[in-house]
Amino acid sequence: MSDTPISSTKGPDKARFVIAFGLAILAFVVGWDAWRLSSVNSFSAVGPAAFPTIIAAGLALLSIATAIEAIGEGAQERPRDEIGPMAWVLAGLIGQIVLLPFLGFSIATGWLFAATAKGFGRGPLWAHFLAGAVLCFVIYVIFAKGLQLALPAGPLERLI
Repeated sequence: MSDTPISSTKGPDKARFVIAFGLAILAFVVGWDAWRLSSVNSFSAVGPAAFPTIIAAGLALLSIATAIEAIGEGAQERPRDEIGPMAWVLAGLIGQIVLLPFLGFSIATGWLFAATAKGFGRGPLWAHFLAGAVLCFVIYVIFAKGLQLALPAGPLERLI
């Protein structure tokens, strides 16, 4: 019992070209920003432009590799998208954005965790929300108290 291979049609894969173009644009934007940062004075050998330059180069290489793959493998049939899982992940992202100012980092990101888990077919929602909120609360304590970084505080974070 072998899986039937996905058949390829004639010509290059246009979807991969779109992805390669998007990666190239992103590489250009990050590279341009890195070039602007190169004029900033720094007190060490590694300035603020070092990592954006590396990221821009990596994105450019990914863009080239994706374009080469689009030409080499040709267009392929793809399975249909499932709207339900994408809706859960999108609801998690929108919910986090909406809840963050009111309920704080732990609860809002716990919702994102739970909705994403539900989108990937894992349940129950309440258990993942609880696990995500506890995990995010620990992350909040490490970042806000240990590293003195400002994260949005809600009722749960105000307890400490």
